[in-house]
Amino acid sequence: MRPKPFDPEIQDNPSYVRDRKTGICWHRCEMRTLYVDTDRSQVVYHANYLRYFEFGRAELMRDADYPYKQIEASGYIYPIIKTELNYFSPLFYDDLMYIHTRPTTLELVKVQFDYLIVRAETGEIACTGFTRHCAVNSNHIPVEIDDRTIALWKQFPQ
Repeated sequence: MRPKPFDPEIQDNPSYVRDRKTGICWHRCEMRTLYVDTDRSQVVYHANYLRYFEFGRAELMRDADYPYKQIEASGYIYPIIKTELNYFSPLFYDDLMYIHTRPTTLELVKVQFDYLIVRAETGEIACTGFTRHCAVNSNHIPVEIDDRTIALWKQFPQ
């Protein structure tokens, strides 16, 4: 099943776009596929989309002035506990893509990021999905989400 068309409108801060159709706001960054990302069929290997999700998530956190390195320094780790990926249109070597990321679910010890990857040239949706994370301390024991992460979720443009 094809996804609904994505019609982004750049916001005052160019790192954010709002879908004109749904009103949903996304953080946006760009990246080019590398040759090493492709497989024998010359398309981006499916597992590499998780790397793109990570890139989008890291850029969102960096732009929010709370990079993952700082999160870990404060004693929190957010390992992935669940992923979902939906593929619609392949990316090829040297394609410029926009990685759209947004924080969605916020629970006591879990957070979720949603993703939408589009081919920059055409706007065609390549992949959608999410990653769910559990907050743990340095002993890998689940703990409540840290205050700065909660603030990020609450401050993210709606």
